[in-house]
Amino acid sequence: MTEPLQPGLTATVRHDIDRDRTISFMGDDCRVYATPKLLYDVEMACRDLLLAHLEPGRDSVGTRVELDHLGATLLGMWVEITVTLTAVNGNAVSFDFTARDAVEEVARGKHNRFLVGVEKTAQRLLAKRAKAGG
Repeated sequence: MTEPLQPGLTATVRHDIDRDRTISFMGDDCRVYATPKLLYDVEMACRDLLLAHLEPGRDSVGTRVELDHLGATLLGMWVEITVTLTAVNGNAVSFDFTARDAVEEVARGKHNRFLVGVEKTAQRLLAKRAKAGG
């Protein structure tokens, strides 16, 4: 663990918007960053920030997202996502985030995650699978 989790921790990640991150229904000339891919990238940025401060065997799961997708980022552009830890309440953590491309802010919002023990969570999930008949 590098330093304890505390509000104010921040991280910025940059992604090139490749074909896999875009929608296709506007045609090839107008492929833009898909909202579900943006959401995934935000979640991973928050998770990665947490992992840098958690002991081995700990991780986090997403519990809530509030996302405003404000602008389109075209295929071939880049986007920078900045996440800031805003609250730590036991195992519950909250983030604010923004995303911008070379031209404008393209998204902002809030994301909540819950810190978990990987082994204990895996046991709970496997028990649920067994209960469901899988």
